[in-house]
Amino acid sequence: MAEKFDPAAHDKHAANPRDALLADRKIHEKLEAGLVDSFPASDPVSAAQPAASKVDGDRENQSLWDKVLAVFR
Repeated sequence: MAEKFDPAAHDKHAANPRDALLADRKIHEKLEAGLVDSFPASDPVSAAQPAASKVDGDRENQSLWDKVLAVFR
C-alpha cells in the first residue's frame, strides 16, 4: 500500500516528542511528590516557583549603610 502524502514539511525546530514526554513525566513526578509530602494540607501544590521579591534580596552581603537606607525606603 502506498504511503499517504503529507504536504507539511518537517519542522526541524519542533520539540522532540520523546524529550517532551520525559519532561512531562518529570513534572508529574515532582507534583505527585509535592502532593504526598504536603498531605493533608489545604493549599494545592504549585509546579512554578514565584519570582524572588525585593525583600528576598542578598541581605547577608549588604553593608551596614545599605541596611540603614533600606529602613527608610
